[in-house]
Order: sequence, then structure tokens, then C-alpha cells
Amino acid sequence: MTPRTATLIGLTAIIMWSLLAVLTVATGKIPAFQLAAMTFAIGALVAFATFIFRPSAFAALKQPLAAWVVGVGGLFGYHALYFLALRFAPPAEAGLLSYLWPLLIVLFSAFLPGERLAPHHIVGASLGFVGTVLLFGGNASGFAPGQIPGLAAAFVAAFVWASYSVMSRWLKAVPTDAVAGFCLVTALLAAIVHRIVETTVWPETSGQWLAIAALGVGPVGAAFFTWDIGMKRGDIRVLGAASYATPLLSTAFLILAGFAQPTAAIAIAAILIAGGGLFAAKDMWRK
Repeated sequence: MTPRTATLIGLTAIIMWSLLAVLTVATGKIPAFQLAAMTFAIGALVAFATFIFRPSAFAALKQPLAAWVVGVGGLFGYHALYFLALRFAPPAEAGLLSYLWPLLIVLFSAFLPGERLAPHHIVGASLGFVGTVLLFGGNASGFAPGQIPGLAAAFVAAFVWASYSVMSRWLKAVPTDAVAGFCLVTALLAAIVHRIVETTVWPETSGQWLAIAALGVGPVGAAFFTWDIGMKRGDIRVLGAASYATPLLSTAFLILAGFAQPTAAIAIAAILIAGGGLFAAKDMWRK
């Protein structure tokens, strides 16, 4: 596989993640951990189905404990918080907050060996912060007290995914097939938490079932594998810079589907968050 092909494969993850918010909202009132368990189980089963034709792929599951902690911690932590956010907070605002992760990845990666925090990193972070503040200040009706936990979950989710992504750079030797195991363990953990703290709510319509299936196959399934291929074999700079389109696309899909209303505050906030990330990633664009 050439680097160009791997990069193109990695770019498909960005498109799939842009649909994560709209598909999650379309699943209805399914509790967050139940939804995580269902979708990750679908993603894992689809991946393991391919192992039948590639028996050697099972060897990829034998990885150091650190790889499992990072893989499962990132997948379970981010999506549990993300689904929780979309259940309790307005979807557009929660989505934009959680999609601060591209900007955070740039900031966190600046502290990796051989990297440094430059002025454009600080300017980009400032723009993203202003965009985040605008989400709250631009909401004329304000946020209900019950929505605050959801917004907080979205904000923390961004830090979890950024940390997972940066730490994954130290685990380049872990094969992509290992992601299937991470997804399976994530599904089991989500199911356990669901049984303890939630009441099971099954989908009421065929549309909700289709949204769950689409989540499991795409944003909560194939996207992790294509992103892993892109990060390990493709052009990381191109993929990192392109990921800043995710908050814009995600918000646009929510509006087109009727789950969010277009407002000036959301538009400006989306531009500031995405623009701040692009500016902070100026080094990525040079090549």
C-alpha cells in the first residue's frame, strides 16, 4: 500500500466521524452506554467476520497491556462521554465542543519529543477558545441546568480523544487488526456500565435501528480502522490538517437533518474552532 492510498483511506474516517452526531441523535432516546455497547459490538463483529478469511489476524490481539489501556481507554472514554453529551445537551453545541480534539491534538503533540509550542499554536488555541465561549454567550435563551453536564461531558471528551490520538503515536507497532479487540472490550465495558446505571430502552422505529447499524458499521466501526491505517502508513500531516473540517461538516449535517437550527453564533463558533485548528496546524500545511 502506497502512502497516498493510505492517506486517502484515512480521510474516509473524517467523513464518517462527521456523521457521528446526526446518526447518534437519530437513534432516539437510547441511553448512552447502551448505545455504545450496541454500536461497538456491531463494529467488532464486522471486523472479526473478516478474520475468518484471515486467520493470522487473530495474532494481532496479543498486545502489551499499555496498548490495551490506550486503545480501550480512548474508545470507551470518548464515546461514552460523547453519547452522554448528545443525550443531555443541544446537539450542535455539544458536537462543536467535543470536536475541539483536532485543536487539542496540535497542542498536545507540540510537547512530544522533538516538537515545540510555537506562537501560531497559541493563536490557534485562542481562536478555538473564543469559538467555545461564543457557543455559550451566543445562546440567547441560555442553557438549562440539566444541559450543563452534557456540555461538560462533550468538553472532557475532546481531551480524552486528543490524549488517545497523541499516545497512539508511541504505539505504531500495534497492527490495525488489534482495533477489533479494542472495540469488543469497549462494547463489554459499556454493557456492564449500562446494566448498573441505566434502564434499557430499545429502538422504537426502523429508522432508529438503521441509525444504530450505520453507527456500528461506520463512525463507531470502520472509521477506527481506516484512521489507524492512515496514521501509520499515510501522510499524518495531511490527515491531521484535514480533521479540522470535522466540526464544520458535523454541524452542517445536523442542520440539514433538522436536528439543529442555523444561527449566527453557531456559524461563527464553527469557523473560529475550525479556523483556530487550521491556524495551529500551519506546520502541517507547509508540505
